[in-house]
Amino acid sequence: MTEILFYHMERQSLEQVLPQLVSKCVERDWRTLIVTSSDERLDALDSQLWTYAEQSFLAHGKVGDGDDAEQPVLLSTSDDPVNKAEVCFLVDGAKTDKTSIFNRIVHLFDGRQEAAVEAARDAWKVLDREANEVTYWQQDNSGQWIKKA
Repeated sequence: MTEILFYHMERQSLEQVLPQLVSKCVERDWRTLIVTSSDERLDALDSQLWTYAEQSFLAHGKVGDGDDAEQPVLLSTSDDPVNKAEVCFLVDGAKTDKTSIFNRIVHLFDGRQEAAVEAARDAWKVLDREANEVTYWQQDNSGQWIKKA
């Protein structure tokens, strides 16, 4: 059974949250795929992961740059886990119907955008009906992620 997590971002942006969550995957040696919906956003996230902190960066590859299959963290506009990813992050409305391929799927959505919230609700309903292990996370006032459902 695939574990599916929904992260409702209200206090921080994707650019702040994504490096934190992907870093935890790297610490656990989980191969990771980050799927976004456009090439422009792919390029922006690629740059962001190299520069998100003054003292740190998140080593990764972008699909098509070479050695895709060897990348522990791979950015793509496709949900094809060419790097044998165990974890798939879906950002900016990206979707996958390959729930059985991954051990964990993480939906990150901006709670300040009504369309993103509605899309997340729709995805939740479908995935919950399919008997997946679905959880919902939201940040509290101190920035900690709290499991709400």
